[in-house]
Amino acid sequence: MAVEMLETLKEAITAYTGLSPNAFFTVLAAGIALYYVVSVLFGGSSDHHPQHRPRSFEEDVQPLPPPVQLGEISEEELRAYDGNDPEKPLLMAIKGQIYDVSQSRMFYGPGGPYALFAGKDASRALAKMSFEDKDLNGDLTGLGAFELDALQDWEYKFMSKYVKVGSIKNPEASPPTESTHSAVEPTESTVAEPAESTVAEPAESTVAETKEETVTTTVKDE
Repeated sequence: MAVEMLETLKEAITAYTGLSPNAFFTVLAAGIALYYVVSVLFGGSSDHHPQHRPRSFEEDVQPLPPPVQLGEISEEELRAYDGNDPEKPLLMAIKGQIYDVSQSRMFYGPGGPYALFAGKDASRALAKMSFEDKDLNGDLTGLGAFELDALQDWEYKFMSKYVKVGSIKNPEASPPTESTHSAVEPTESTVAEPAESTVAEPAESTVAETKEETVTTTVKDE
């Protein structure tokens, strides 16, 4: 069987190439050897003289600095982190909690589809999926159950993806201190006034009685 196949192969080589089987295999071996020599010569030179590759986008991007904790800041201070200053992190707040979204600058940075949310508490806008200026705040008054659920989903996403770096200062936290001081002042005046009237009144009545006795005694002697 093998001999028949070999004879058939020889006949096919002679018929299709016009060469004898010995000449065909000689040419085939020479071609393989030439390919090997060329690949070694040109392949080795590329190792010693590597071609200059264009820098990729990943190589151009600088690593992000670690998030900086800011603590409590006001909404006015938060606006400074809207991405327009490349030296500052890109921040955004949801339900009063501030997150560093610098790693998603392509979305929240200048020119991004959600750039108007940066530097603000965009809770109401995210809940309503609104891009109107009147909704760019943290007021949740009047929102429905569906909108609150949507906002909750956004909050879960931010909590799992971004680092929390602070919170928005509550503007209503400072006034109670002043009211406490004002409440103390009437107490001092209330305590002081009875003390003065209580001490002063007996003294005046005692002096008057003494004068009356003196006058009466003088009249009797006369």
